[in-house]
Amino acid sequence: MTHNSAENGTAVRLEKVSFSYGEAPFLFDVEFAASKITAIMGPSGSGKSTLLNLVAGFETPRSGRVLIGGADVGATPPSARPVSMVFQENNLFAHLSVERNVGLGRSPSLRLTDADHAAVAGALKRVGLAGKEQRLPRELSGGERQRVALARVLVRDRPVLLLDEPFASLGPALRDDMLDLVVSVHAERRMTVLFVTHQPEDARRIGQDMVFLDNGTVAATGAAAGFFTKAGPEAFRRYIGAGPFGAGSRDIARKRT
Repeated sequence: MTHNSAENGTAVRLEKVSFSYGEAPFLFDVEFAASKITAIMGPSGSGKSTLLNLVAGFETPRSGRVLIGGADVGATPPSARPVSMVFQENNLFAHLSVERNVGLGRSPSLRLTDADHAAVAGALKRVGLAGKEQRLPRELSGGERQRVALARVLVRDRPVLLLDEPFASLGPALRDDMLDLVVSVHAERRMTVLFVTHQPEDARRIGQDMVFLDNGTVAATGAAAGFFTKAGPEAFRRYIGAGPFGAGSRDIARKRT
């Protein structure tokens, strides 16, 4: 299978998209650069997961347009959008083996061809799970379960990847491993990655661009590196507090040792 769509780049744009949960209004007007990893941060309730759900098609805007690769996907159901999503909860089926959970990415009915089986085996090898094809999710660690979810993304081969805090429940070392895996997969596939996180060090570690949400709207956008300087957006600096990010992060330094 080719990855031309990802190589050519697939930008994601929310064009004056409005949405509301009860009394909480959201208005997003933002573009995510093709083939880049954009970290999305903001306080709880600012709309991070809502934004991803609008892109994925799990929520429908009241007004405005969602464009993926320049195409309006407003009438396109989630399963037909060129998007894969990994949640904080890995959405694995407890009664299915690792291999079959990944196979769902190729065929919801699990009618897999030889090519599908080869793709599943390749994806599991890529994420470090070769030899664990027949295990059930309960027999895996939290980090391994998220690797299964990432392998399923690889066999779906969609040009846009949405990550909704998928590594939040992992310890620091495991989280670092998974972030590094995302970076290496991104380097191979050139997917457009929207990565929601509460961890500034994660955003700084893998984010190329940043989008900061506040009060249901886009408060700041730009290159990630610029957010972590003393000239970074005031709302973002206020949000992360007087952490170690201004002149260089001890968290990042620690990871180098």
